[in-house]
Amino acid sequence: MNAVAEKPAPITADNRSLPTPPAPNRQGRGRAIKLGAAVVVVAGAVLIGNWWFTEATWIQSTDNAYVQGDIAVLGPRIDGDVIAVNVADNQFVKAGQPLITFDPRDRQAQLDSAKAASGEATAAIAVSRRQVEQQRAAMAQADATIGAAQAELTRATADAARSGTLVGAGWTSRQANDQAIADKRKAEAQMASATAARETAQQTLTVAQAQLAAAEAKQASADAQVRIAENNLSYTVLRAPFDGVVGNRAAQVGSHVMPGQQLLSVTPPAAQLYVTANFKETQLKLMRAGQKVVLTPDINTSAAIDGRVASLAPATGALFSLLPPENATGNFTKVVQRVPVRIAIDAEQASKADWLRAGLSVTAEVDTRGPNSVRHGIWGSALATLGLR
Repeated sequence: MNAVAEKPAPITADNRSLPTPPAPNRQGRGRAIKLGAAVVVVAGAVLIGNWWFTEATWIQSTDNAYVQGDIAVLGPRIDGDVIAVNVADNQFVKAGQPLITFDPRDRQAQLDSAKAASGEATAAIAVSRRQVEQQRAAMAQADATIGAAQAELTRATADAARSGTLVGAGWTSRQANDQAIADKRKAEAQMASATAARETAQQTLTVAQAQLAAAEAKQASADAQVRIAENNLSYTVLRAPFDGVVGNRAAQVGSHVMPGQQLLSVTPPAAQLYVTANFKETQLKLMRAGQKVVLTPDINTSAAIDGRVASLAPATGALFSLLPPENATGNFTKVVQRVPVRIAIDAEQASKADWLRAGLSVTAEVDTRGPNSVRHGIWGSALATLGLR
């Protein structure tokens, strides 16, 4: 018996099957993220590599660097008592400004004594000059006396000669002849006396001239003593040698000080400070004077300032030490040496850097590419490589 086939139920909106939505492509999304990350990593590596080869590899850096200045340690040049201290610690002073005053009374008395000795020497010179003039007049008188004696000797000699001729012929008496001979001898004696007088006057003039020279030398010595006394009097006021800041003040009113005793120090202003950076010998191959330097202070790493290499030391720091190394004896251990490099700080930036103090530690980065090189950074180096900067 044939079974009756069931009629299919009509399809309605309620029992119609909906299409299944496609599953999300998670593998494709992960692949895209990985690809993007790889692109970012490669781009970053390219940027860093470009920066390294075009800029970073040329930068020589050291943190063995310190701010320094030519600090003047002041002390008295004379002994004395401190009667005034005109400055306080950390006070800015101008060149020539009085810092400390010492008792000037003893130095003033020494100056007065030196001036008196100078006046005495001046008077002695005047006396010696008058004596020289007097002896020159005496020499002139002696020359005149010699002239008169010479004339008298000539006359007496002629008279004696004529008298001798006449007495032989019987024309004159022997007595007259004897008188003529006596007059001749007298004239010769007067000539000898005049000549001796001139010689004496000449020697006296020489002595007077020597005394004048001695008086003039004594005058020069007395004037030198006056200048020394004036200098010592000026030393009673200790003045600032240059513009700077006072520090390490040890002077006290009423204390007795001796020459060379340290009383205070004056540090130069910030514009005159410099940096001494001790680079390894392996870093100096391309380092030259004039190259740009970036100085980053430990006190504030965000306050970097610019500088330039001023000079390189002629020897390593070890050779300038109190006990330089001697590698020719004993066991040898090779140590990388360091060479001090002096770095000049940009004066305009230094005057605005309120942190700048002598003795502070900094990190020095020298750009060895040349004095006109420019540091761009990672992005800047990339743009410069592409010609966009």
